[in-house]
Amino acid sequence: MHETEIWITKIFNDHLAGLGNSMLGLVGLPSQERPWADFITMQLLVVAILVVLFAVLRPRLSVDRPGKLQHTFELIFEFVKGQADDQVAYHGERYVAYFGTIFLFILSANLIGIIPGFESPTMTPSVPAGCAVATFCYYNYMGLRANGVIGYLAHFCGPIWWMAPLMIPIEIVSHLARPMSLTIRLFANMFAGEQVTNVFLGLMPLVLPAAFMGLHVFVSLLQAYIFMLLTMMYVGGAVAHEH
Repeated sequence: MHETEIWITKIFNDHLAGLGNSMLGLVGLPSQERPWADFITMQLLVVAILVVLFAVLRPRLSVDRPGKLQHTFELIFEFVKGQADDQVAYHGERYVAYFGTIFLFILSANLIGIIPGFESPTMTPSVPAGCAVATFCYYNYMGLRANGVIGYLAHFCGPIWWMAPLMIPIEIVSHLARPMSLTIRLFANMFAGEQVTNVFLGLMPLVLPAAFMGLHVFVSLLQAYIFMLLTMMYVGGAVAHEH
């Protein structure tokens, strides 16, 4: 494990092992000599980058003289909002904050692996699984909030009341499979992309790997978009008012 640590994880394990073991203790896990894993430190780095980025952006927001960074995030916001309006028929703008957050986090986590010395935390199943579970909890909570307990549970019964005994088990299995589907899709694509890029970097470290790095960027964008789009669809189905 020591040999595979990236440099930032080594710094955490050399200087912050006590903090890491304290965090493990909070969830009932035993202490370890080197408690920090690469995917954990990379997630922390991604979050730190996003926090600093928005901390720099916020005081520079201007209606009269918007800068390039503001223009960029305005385009991202309009894109996310437009997709939300299309996928969530009932007040999609209410959920843009979550959609934008999950999109930016996954996109940043996917792309950071292109930088030498770093790796994409989404290559580890735990990270996509965490995002998938967060989405699962979010859309169910929003469905309960929008329709109430009875109205939301009625979604599981199907369009005709006498089909409920058949539809309820199917719907339950379908909903429980969603976190697994989200996890496998994101993890498998990012892991495969990273491995292909690493192989060609080792074989021909000049022009050809650049093409695969471009493919990695495309896959990163596509997978972040698909994850966000599926999240929107799940929220749209959960908050829909059936008549």
